[in-house]
Amino acid sequence: MWAVASYVLKQKLKGEKRYPLVLMLEPLFRCNLACAGCGKIQYPSHVLRKELTPEECFRAAEECGAPIVSIPGGEPLMHSRIMEIVEGLVARRKYVYLCTNAVLLKEKLAQFKPSKHLTFSIHLDGLRDEHDFAVCREGIFEVAVEAMRLALERGFRVTTNTTLFEGTDSERVRAFFDEMSLLGVEGMMISPGYSYSKAPDQEHFLRRSRTLEMFARILSNPKKEWRFNQSPLFLEFLMGRREYQCTPWGNPTFNIFGWQKPCYLLQDGYAATFKELMEVTDWESYGTGRDERCADCMMHCGYEASAVDETFSSLRGFLTTVRASVFGNRSGKVGRDAPASGFPLAPEALATPREAMGSTPSKFTKELPVLSAGQK
Repeated sequence: MWAVASYVLKQKLKGEKRYPLVLMLEPLFRCNLACAGCGKIQYPSHVLRKELTPEECFRAAEECGAPIVSIPGGEPLMHSRIMEIVEGLVARRKYVYLCTNAVLLKEKLAQFKPSKHLTFSIHLDGLRDEHDFAVCREGIFEVAVEAMRLALERGFRVTTNTTLFEGTDSERVRAFFDEMSLLGVEGMMISPGYSYSKAPDQEHFLRRSRTLEMFARILSNPKKEWRFNQSPLFLEFLMGRREYQCTPWGNPTFNIFGWQKPCYLLQDGYAATFKELMEVTDWESYGTGRDERCADCMMHCGYEASAVDETFSSLRGFLTTVRASVFGNRSGKVGRDAPASGFPLAPEALATPREAMGSTPSKFTKELPVLSAGQK
């Protein structure tokens, strides 16, 4: 995305040390699912009823200046004026990722217009069994896939976002990548789950050592059909191939309470303006080795901006990213303090054929509560 590259290079030329890359815009916390790993829907009912106005969303986007706006929630399609918000952001030439569980996508799709600036980012935490267990309701995977097919047929850009937890079966995740590739999604995004303090299930969030082990198994020998909507250097970071410090200002969050300090995951108060957020927040107090709450975090909202910064910090960083994107790492040790094991991004993948995997969900999914499609 050359517009984003141009934006980052401009920040570098201006000597900006801290700059936003993606605005995490949460227009509401209300949702039509009750996922066990979610910390957003546990607010009291009077908070869940609140919504940002389109004008508040536009003001936040302009104040922040990031070229990309990710709209999570809650469930954005439940917002009473979500179409106005999306249209206004697209008119401002922002690249909008509307993050949705797709339960309402089929009925709402006709209200949106295909645009290169609009992408539906569909929450899918694996194949049918894994995803339905993760969202605590049966049948949601099929609903989402049907809506995705319709969106693709109508010319919309569609990606997936997947959060992985302790007990995930790596071969099942690779089979999920196969299925999404066959479906024709533009790209996939993956991230380890992080321990939201309000989430009902606290037992299956990943420790950092387990994250490295899991992602090394999942991402080694990727198939040429797999397309990830992420920095290849961030994927190497998840595998333990690179070391980064968190860049929380890269993905600032604005929601019904204001600008969240310091990031999407921690709540250490709110700032009234983006300028206040950047100037008042003690950024050096956060990140692995600085705050015990950050010890196991490797989520994209904190670390992908670090990888993007490395890409554009030097010619070497840029060429490393190009090499990882096209050829993969073929040269052993990469990055500061990285282990010597290789990260072969060869086109030929050696994943177990999907037919040989069966349909047994992971240990994690077996232990989550499952609600029928009619329950809340």
